[in-house]
Amino acid sequence: MQEQTKPHSAPPRLADFPRRGTDTIRFADCDPQGHVNHAKFATYMETSRAAIIRDPTHPLLVEGATSVIVRLEVNYFRELHYPGTVEIGSAVSEIGRSSFVFSHALYRGDGQCAATGRVTMVLIDGATRRSRPLPPELIERLKALQMMPRS
Repeated sequence: MQEQTKPHSAPPRLADFPRRGTDTIRFADCDPQGHVNHAKFATYMETSRAAIIRDPTHPLLVEGATSVIVRLEVNYFRELHYPGTVEIGSAVSEIGRSSFVFSHALYRGDGQCAATGRVTMVLIDGATRRSRPLPPELIERLKALQMMPRS
């Protein structure tokens, strides 16, 4: 049996994240219970992560390689509803030999944290499709995205 991650007792503040953005809650995101479907929470996190990975000024792209998701965890705290927007905080929380972890948090319009998540990504070679070490220049870009210390 795999070890399960327990949610933190106090969610992070949006201000703790080096990258922050928003996404629109769409009517199609809702389920029959009248709130945003649980799977859409991962989509909102992806919106932020994709913008960071493909940032034209400091992309997290490596020529001849790509990053793939090997683990996705989401902790749900509150409902999200249509219409509205969701604020997304994103940071790099861990850097390994060939992998890195994004931490995300989603916030409702009232500032309440609706969910937190962690996404583990592995850098793989485009030709062999096997993991490869993170190059030093990528490690430096990842370090610049680490969570800000609480004051």
